[in-house]
Amino acid sequence: MRIRVVLADDHRIVREGLRAILASETEFEIVGEAANGRDTVNLARKIEPDVIVMDVSMPDLNGIDATRQIVDMGLSCKILALSGHADEHFVKGMLQAGAAGYLLKECAGEELTLALRTVYQGRIYVSPDVAGIIVNDYVAHLTGAVTAETPLLSSREREVLQLIAEGRTTAQIAEHLNLSVKTVESHRKHVMDKLDIHSVAGLTKYAIREGISSIDD
Repeated sequence: MRIRVVLADDHRIVREGLRAILASETEFEIVGEAANGRDTVNLARKIEPDVIVMDVSMPDLNGIDATRQIVDMGLSCKILALSGHADEHFVKGMLQAGAAGYLLKECAGEELTLALRTVYQGRIYVSPDVAGIIVNDYVAHLTGAVTAETPLLSSREREVLQLIAEGRTTAQIAEHLNLSVKTVESHRKHVMDKLDIHSVAGLTKYAIREGISSIDD
């Protein structure tokens, strides 16, 4: 039985590279591709693959929030994060959202196939270069150095924030999310009030710092 894989990355050349690597392995079957988080969520709902290779930084809906939405739908597919970022916000964000693994894009093809097999089998895979972040966070929780944080923003508010950071107007966001302009304005106000940030520039900086958006987007 082949492992059915979806490739989600906003760079076509990356998807082509991943496809080329997996083409040499008969146990994998590429069943779909997506260039942003929202399309990935829709694709996951439609075809329910075994594993999704999920880029963390994507336009429209980032990999962290896309992962959270897919997990919340109760689908059985596993999510393997593939990122060029070894930053703590991205690593913790993806794993807390429900990803089963975190792989850096600089990895060799052999590590990619190993990671896919590992998460497909229901285990966790993390690149050695980011394992220290997870260990340090775990030790901090054991020693009481940090406490569990309640997310400041709801899922919808994070979506709106990302679109604001990407330069969309209120009207464009409303149309894109199939919401009324008044509802988007309400979400925008809640975001600003919760974060105590009252400018688009400030919201954009926050979104980038927290891994909700990226400069590439």
